Amino acid sequence: MNSGAGRKTGLARAAVVLGLAALLPACSAIRESRGYITDPLLTEVIQPGIDNQRSVEGTLGRPTFTSQFGQPTWYYVSSITGQRPFTRPRIRQHSVLAVRFDEGGRVIEVDRSGVDQVVYLDPDGDKTPTLGRERGFLEDLFGNIGQVGGGGIPGAGGPGGP
Repeated sequence: MNSGAGRKTGLARAAVVLGLAALLPACSAIRESRGYITDPLLTEVIQPGIDNQRSVEGTLGRPTFTSQFGQPTWYYVSSITGQRPFTRPRIRQHSVLAVRFDEGGRVIEVDRSGVDQVVYLDPDGDKTPTLGRERGFLEDLFGNIGQVGGGGIPGAGGPGGP
């Protein structure tokens, strides 16, 4: 009888181990690419003084966005995020390639930056700071009673009325 009970215990352990092994992939991070898909070989080819807007677009494609003011600059933004189940996505890799042009359209500078330049915003809870005094719910609800007059219309009971 012990050998039968031992086999049942062994089978139960094996079933638990197999069940846990089957659940582990469900806990792995979901990986997602966002923005420009970077090819390191192509981004290294861009040379200041040699390339122009046409050659950069032919090599890298259209930029993610361009500068609206100041010196013409094209930005190629790439992010790879990871997300575990029931959590928010987090940036795993981030890169920005900024290609600056002169007035003639020639490349004058190629600048690369990474996740070290990312700014994480942390909003201040569920309140928005405002100027002025704090009012409670009842003050907001009943605070204007008697404040708004008829605007001087005769018979309205406001200033200038009877």
